[in-house]
Amino acid sequence: MNAITLLFTAGILLLAFEVFVPGAILGILGAIALFAGVVIAFVTYGVSGGLAAAAIAVALIGLMLFIEFVVLPRTKWGRRMFLETAITANSQTAPSEADLVGRAAKALTPLVPSGFVEVHGRRYDAFCRSGPVAKGDPLRVVAVESFRIIVTKN
Repeated sequence: MNAITLLFTAGILLLAFEVFVPGAILGILGAIALFAGVVIAFVTYGVSGGLAAAAIAVALIGLMLFIEFVVLPRTKWGRRMFLETAITANSQTAPSEADLVGRAAKALTPLVPSGFVEVHGRRYDAFCRSGPVAKGDPLRVVAVESFRIIVTKN
């Protein structure tokens, strides 16, 4: 009985600390400890004892998850750990080929062969087919691929 109690306690503590420590190592170790406790209960106390231990393990996991995800976020300390703000900004849409191909561009960073260029006041990720380009060099847009544009030297 002591081994089962010890494994259950260690398993629940490891699962609880999983919230604070990044990675899945503590969660995996906690699950293994709980499983080992249930296996020992099956071996020691038979089917009825093992099923009771499994039910207790599931109840403990449910209680721990309730505390971590319902109670903890409502505490002052827990509010600092959970992200509550939403990102409302939009990402830049994919550049339109019709709007950019043939337009003049200016290298904002050195393109070796990739970097950033400015086309009509907007910054784009670019790839230069004609080799390295220094910052500030004039360029011409020749194609658009997904979220980057293809440029060549003037």
